[in-house]
Amino acid sequence: MKVKVAILGCSGRMGRNLIQAAIEHKSVELVGGSVRAGSSFENFDLGEIAGIGAIGQKTTTDYKALLAADVLIDFTSIDATLEHLDWCQQHNKALVIGTTGFSEQQVATIKAAGNNIPVILAPNTSVGVNLLFKLLEVTAKAIGEHTDIEIFEAHHRFKKDAPSGTAVKMGQVIADTLGRDLNKVAVYGREGITAERSRETIGFATVRAGDIVGEHTAYFADIGERIELTHKASSRMTFALGAMRAAFWLSEAHAGFYDMQDVLGFKDN
Repeated sequence: MKVKVAILGCSGRMGRNLIQAAIEHKSVELVGGSVRAGSSFENFDLGEIAGIGAIGQKTTTDYKALLAADVLIDFTSIDATLEHLDWCQQHNKALVIGTTGFSEQQVATIKAAGNNIPVILAPNTSVGVNLLFKLLEVTAKAIGEHTDIEIFEAHHRFKKDAPSGTAVKMGQVIADTLGRDLNKVAVYGREGITAERSRETIGFATVRAGDIVGEHTAYFADIGERIELTHKASSRMTFALGAMRAAFWLSEAHAGFYDMQDVLGFKDN
């Protein structure tokens, strides 16, 4: 069985990787890709956008051309994703969301859509990163109450949200495991003379530079020793391949709100 997939916003850096991953994935059939109205990539061959040669399918600004898809994949922008979410609900289409930076209210809107359609919200679709989330839970249970916890992340200069959605998710996993409210214990910057660090806090440090694809490290530090859990991405293709895995899983799911932990079966363990 092949799941029919369409890529929303397919002309961007991530969109091009998604096109290539969809074409190469044995369980996926690419049936279309959209670009915004007025884009210079309108009516371009999808394969040429991805740099892999013409495949005979053109980009579109008309979402009706994507109705053949079982699942749509969205790594665009906050406003565009919310518009796509409405369209998917109107046409009963499953949606994989890789866009990051949503507010709590916007996340609640996405969760509510799960009453009508299958939807995955994943700040990071990499299988390795989602394994990291599970390892963070295990580590926090074992030593989180006795260590200082800091999260470091680095991305390319073009990334707009900070800290990254993945870093925030890392903090959320740790905070939930320890019974803390991340909104109350997160520290997003330090400057000048500060008081002694509180054990309850979870610190975040952000770097934006060059073409860094994505690096994330969680530190669990005590006096005399520390544990560092790190994931480094060297290519956006890891996120694209994870998105294809998510799309295949979602094609067989009932209406609901899911994440990559559901896709990988980690919630059953």
